[in-house]
Amino acid sequence: MQQSTPKRSRGRPRSVSAEGQGSTVKALDRGLVLLKAMERVGKTTLTELALQIGLPPSSAHRLLITLQKHRFVEFDASTQEWTIGVEAFRIGNAFVQQTNLVEAGRDVMRRLMEETGETANLAIADDGEVVFVSQVETQNPIRAFFSSGTRGPIHASGIGKALLAELPRKSVEMILQKHGLQQFTEKSLTSADALFSDLENIADRGWSFDDEERYSGMRCIAAAIHNYHGEAIAGISISGPTARFPDASIAELAPKVKHAAAEITSLIGGTAPDS
Repeated sequence: MQQSTPKRSRGRPRSVSAEGQGSTVKALDRGLVLLKAMERVGKTTLTELALQIGLPPSSAHRLLITLQKHRFVEFDASTQEWTIGVEAFRIGNAFVQQTNLVEAGRDVMRRLMEETGETANLAIADDGEVVFVSQVETQNPIRAFFSSGTRGPIHASGIGKALLAELPRKSVEMILQKHGLQQFTEKSLTSADALFSDLENIADRGWSFDDEERYSGMRCIAAAIHNYHGEAIAGISISGPTARFPDASIAELAPKVKHAAAEITSLIGGTAPDS
């Protein structure tokens, strides 16, 4: 009994708080070091990998098992080798796609701003919300501004509605169950019937219209951007004060936004779904 106690406590922080803070970060750090080593060497055995990262094989194996659970690594029982898993590829590829999206969209957004005189925005959907990732501001004194990383309600956003319009109804309903339909202005769509009716119109014409639904006195026109699978992964929009977005100008501005979305889709190797 007396000899077993040191073995159980060896390598552990002295306090519970230290264990909760230090050990978790240390394990994460080791896991990331392990993934980087696997990226360098490719297929590798446990023994080789443990030598690469300077850990006992038992510690390296525990990290691998945890990563395997989340599909960041895979194990080939026939060769006893470990490799990078599909989930690591998926996350890394998501970064590449987003980076390419922002880079590819910059010139298109700038031209759209110059053609329309209004601020151009680029945003993606995340966990039932809209996240703005890029913007080219107009020089007009009154303008919309969304810094990168700004989140917004998906149902009260031009880009948000453009993306919702391409989802199955069940998926939209799940988002509404989680986030609801909050009212921001007297024109906000606060009922499921009103929203789904609008989404049908958006799907038919290929662009969406935010008619002062988030901010009174501000309007927005948006269209979806698609990846090579034909999936809507982002949206581009122009936004500005209602005084510069009269009803008569919507029909002229909307095709320009739709064309900009199609141009970015092409630049990232995407394809619009069949209409």
